[in-house]
Amino acid sequence: MAGSGGLGGGARDLQGAGTGQGTALRAPRAPLALVALLLSAYCLFALPGRCPPAVRAPAPVPASTEPPQASRRLGARGLRVASGPGRRRFPQALIVGVKKGGTRALLEFLRLHPDVRALGSEPHFFDRGLMPRSLDGQITMEKTPSYFVTQEAPRRIHAMSPDTKLIVVVRNPVTRAISDYAQTLSKTPGLPSFRALAFRHGLGPVDTAWSAVRIGLYAQHLDNWLRYFPLSHFLFVSGERLVSDPAGEVGRVQDFLGLKRVVTDKHFYFNATKGFPCLKKAQGSGRPRCLGKSKGRPHPRVPEPVVQRLKAFYQPFNRKFYQMTGQDFGWD
Repeated sequence: MAGSGGLGGGARDLQGAGTGQGTALRAPRAPLALVALLLSAYCLFALPGRCPPAVRAPAPVPASTEPPQASRRLGARGLRVASGPGRRRFPQALIVGVKKGGTRALLEFLRLHPDVRALGSEPHFFDRGLMPRSLDGQITMEKTPSYFVTQEAPRRIHAMSPDTKLIVVVRNPVTRAISDYAQTLSKTPGLPSFRALAFRHGLGPVDTAWSAVRIGLYAQHLDNWLRYFPLSHFLFVSGERLVSDPAGEVGRVQDFLGLKRVVTDKHFYFNATKGFPCLKKAQGSGRPRCLGKSKGRPHPRVPEPVVQRLKAFYQPFNRKFYQMTGQDFGWD
């Protein structure tokens, strides 16, 4: 490389200089050392107590005990590298949203495909810099539902990987908000009622400052993403059809990613107790498996007037979203 040649040339220049002027500069070292020794002896014997203490040479720095692989955890741009086989690369596809839309289910279904390398739960690669690894021929994926509603996410993702394919799992925003509330309520039992959080002053204006409501404004969030990515980079997956026809929706995703349709209806069965599809054969296991107990969690009862008010609120946003995506999700 030119840079290497420059550095090598500089070293050779220094070596060549050592045969000329460098020799003249090294000649006085012996007399100077003798003078320094005599001055030190005079100071010690003729001026006792007035000499500065001897300066000790710094102790040698011990060699690093960090294992070699630890030093390789920082990859390009200072990003950490996930351990395991393969090489680091940016995700070629991202499930960017939405929370409580069915993103976890979609990720687990796709992990059945041998050509999909999907990381664990929400690694926030573009937020926290965890570099995934994958083998040649595999598609590296990540799922972080908060990306879709994060203002800076599309700009950052486009700057680092402008060809990324983007998958958005959407669900009726009213039922999505109730599901979001149910999850929070399970962790915070003393939470105010859904009605109190969704509306200001009783059944006054809808409180869009509440994240459970704000996430469902899909058209607004998509508008931010379309400033950086064309619509052709997106696939919008129906959270409802992911439950009623998981093989069909996963088939659309495989087509979008350019993958052979390996995951089909033979991989699924419907669990009537959970009201959710389960995998007949989970990845790396010979036994059927359903998603965690948090999936299919019962929703708290929300009064019908509250549901209808929210439905009316979301209707214009939903219709705009249908127009933007070219898909009618049937929520109205």
